[in-house]
Amino acid sequence: MKRIFLVAACSFGLFSLSAQNKIEFEQYKLNNGLNVILHEDHSTPIVAVTVLYHVGSKNEDPNRTGFAHFFEHLLFEGSENIGRGEYSKLVQSNGGILNANTTFDRTFYFEILPSNQLELGLWLESERMMHAKIDEEGVETQREVVKEEYRQRYENSPYGTFLPEMFSRAFEKHPYQWVPIGSLEHLNAAKIDEFREFYKTFYIPNNATLSIAGDFDKKQLKKWIDKYFSDIPKGKEIVRPNVVEPAKTAEIRDVIEDNIQLPAVMMGYHTPAQGTKDAYAVDMLAQILSQGNSSRMQKSIVDEQQKALFVGAFPFPTEDPGMSLMFGITNMGVSVEDLEQAIDKEVERLQTELISEEEFQKLQNQIENDMISQNSKIEGIAESLANYFVYYGDANLINTEMDRYMKVTREDIMNAAKKYFVKENRVVLHYVPKKADAPKQPEMKEEKK
Repeated sequence: MKRIFLVAACSFGLFSLSAQNKIEFEQYKLNNGLNVILHEDHSTPIVAVTVLYHVGSKNEDPNRTGFAHFFEHLLFEGSENIGRGEYSKLVQSNGGILNANTTFDRTFYFEILPSNQLELGLWLESERMMHAKIDEEGVETQREVVKEEYRQRYENSPYGTFLPEMFSRAFEKHPYQWVPIGSLEHLNAAKIDEFREFYKTFYIPNNATLSIAGDFDKKQLKKWIDKYFSDIPKGKEIVRPNVVEPAKTAEIRDVIEDNIQLPAVMMGYHTPAQGTKDAYAVDMLAQILSQGNSSRMQKSIVDEQQKALFVGAFPFPTEDPGMSLMFGITNMGVSVEDLEQAIDKEVERLQTELISEEEFQKLQNQIENDMISQNSKIEGIAESLANYFVYYGDANLINTEMDRYMKVTREDIMNAAKKYFVKENRVVLHYVPKKADAPKQPEMKEEKK
């Protein structure tokens, strides 16, 4: 769903946060299984109401992909008590903003409201959880919305097919082989009862975390939470995928023709699940390569060698073992093979040379700054608390995860480069401009003698 911005809301949620500030929160569970996390902060008169449903594209039927993302759109259609199209209007007219997003592992909804509209946010989310309107009109409307999003994001965007092309080759067994947008053919073929069954299965209190941060009276808030959520029936226990992707033993390579001007190289390396020790080393490795103007790839490949207009490396955090990705667009006159070799050389340096103490200290400072930035807004705090609880089983990692990064050594980073960033563990895609249709040759007529 497109983010709805209010001019007055641009500065919502800002407040100072130092590395020493401990984020206090209270956590409890309702009898129906709903997880509740509350962080009280009175620095600004706003509140973030968020709900994380532990359902993403990973949980879909392989023959009905795209459902999780589709519901991100569908559940703004309205409910038994909210008219069609009124959901967003109710938030906007009361001075707030709202949005949602879907990943492989979760679907996340939020409203940021003036604190005197907290009850409105709770009611809206309880309506989404219990009384969502899933009818033919709403499904057909959102089918067209998703089709347009697919066209804009994937078909009509240069290099836009990068993620689906990469993940479909990287995963043979695990449901990460399809990305959250899923298949339009599957959505078109789905019947209304299938959508209703998906809602009944996953949009239940025992699959949800209600995380609220901001300016509220905790005693009153708990009464409202009980009022709006305690009577929602608990759902059946969810059976989650337990597929283990086979270890890779050979590099996968392919060429993708796209409507682009400049070739590009995409690489995807299989890496461990988020929260594992090696995942922190992989994250730090990616930051060394490409975070900021002084990163290794930027300085060497873009600035000095001038082989790329852009090059980057970024881990793709997932609940199960996933991917760490690299992406480079060639400079004019540079071959995609040449750019690939330049990227490989930077990876090889990390495999054979320890990073300096100075670079390591800079890296730790960057990570600390990133974590402070993430939790510098109330919506960021609410989201982090929910993520840490759902993925790691420990919401207090919002205060302690930096310790995990600090335990990673320079040797750990080198070992991660040697273990995961090897050719037999990767997919390489070369994006090249589509070939122009060859001009038709005129027919040669035989001359009469």
